[in-house]
Amino acid sequence: MNIHSLPISSARARAIWLHAQRLDVSEPFGNGANAVRLAAEHLGYVQIDAINVIERSHHHILYTRIPDYKLSDLEQAQSVDKSVFEYWTHALAYVPTTAFCHFMPAMERHRLNPRAAFADINEADYAALLKRIRQEGGLSIRDINDDVSVEKTHLWGSRKPSRKALQWGFFIGDLAISKRTGIVKTYELATRHFGWRRRPQ
Repeated sequence: MNIHSLPISSARARAIWLHAQRLDVSEPFGNGANAVRLAAEHLGYVQIDAINVIERSHHHILYTRIPDYKLSDLEQAQSVDKSVFEYWTHALAYVPTTAFCHFMPAMERHRLNPRAAFADINEADYAALLKRIRQEGGLSIRDINDDVSVEKTHLWGSRKPSRKALQWGFFIGDLAISKRTGIVKTYELATRHFGWRRRPQ
């Protein structure tokens, strides 16, 4: 197959890029929580970033495309409408829930070949954590007070072993982040959060 380049001006290239990003019109997705869903679907994902100067960067991404955007719109989309969910793309991101099935192969790879960080998770402890969430509802790391503290393995790590178990459940798709308050995540059974009898295939 022969591929031929097509020269275009820098102005045309800029216009194509702005249109692809939907930055060439003022309200490409409308407003409210549904606009958050539409933006995530068009962009593919919205990367979650802890960098915070004026506001955390994922809010900037949404605000530039949703002029009346409020932080509560993202909360509504994630926790009430459940039209977006958190998962790992090249980094942690808000992803449209319609794309969940496309991440299931990665979830299964994590389950079959756990990274070194998760190799020491005790299966009985993990099963007990799932049982507790099943009985009590979604939990954040702050809700777990019966951990025996361990030494941190890195500076930004946690002394609570349960944090690693929650993250493991997230990576393999057993748990979904049902809400987020700043950096504190609440983990819920994925099937219950989304109202599924079982995960999509």
